[in-house]
Amino acid sequence: MTSESRRTLLGLGAAATGLYLLPAPRVLAQPATATPALDVPYVPTPQEVVDRMLQLAKVGKNDVLYDLGCGDGRIVITAAKMHGARCTGIDLDPERIAEANENAKKAGVADKVTFRVADLFETDLSPASVVTLYLLPTVNVKLRPRLWKQLKVGSRIVSHAFDMGPAWPPEKTETVDGRTIYYWTITQAQKARVKG
Repeated sequence: MTSESRRTLLGLGAAATGLYLLPAPRVLAQPATATPALDVPYVPTPQEVVDRMLQLAKVGKNDVLYDLGCGDGRIVITAAKMHGARCTGIDLDPERIAEANENAKKAGVADKVTFRVADLFETDLSPASVVTLYLLPTVNVKLRPRLWKQLKVGSRIVSHAFDMGPAWPPEKTETVDGRTIYYWTITQAQKARVKG
């Protein structure tokens, strides 16, 4: 077997096992306008998980949904198209936001959704009645006080894969195709913890 054949087989094996999910690091020098350092790598949420997250949160036409770290916009687009919610996607990566806007146009919901290049820790979350997340455990824990402080009592939070740490156990946990979904609602007790 030639070395070229061996490289091809290794490449196909890596693709089949999912090792190509994350983009390869950029080797070339980046211009001053390069994408900012991201706290979380971009890995899309499978559509069946998106659907269950929105069902679990009982998203409806009266909801305002914020997806923090929205990536290609699939949660926002699905919530607008299938549930009639008004939605905003937040992401640090301008490339992902451009992709999300393009996907919204293709889905016919560009007039119902907004995508913004922004830092989720500097975003006003108070308009949201539902917040969706696929971040990392450390980011979730850091975000937790902002959720408690800014969201109204009764607002729902749904996270794919990661919880909020032992200080805030989820009210519900579900598994979809081997992936865990966590669910919380904002209560007066959380509001009091932030004030106290």
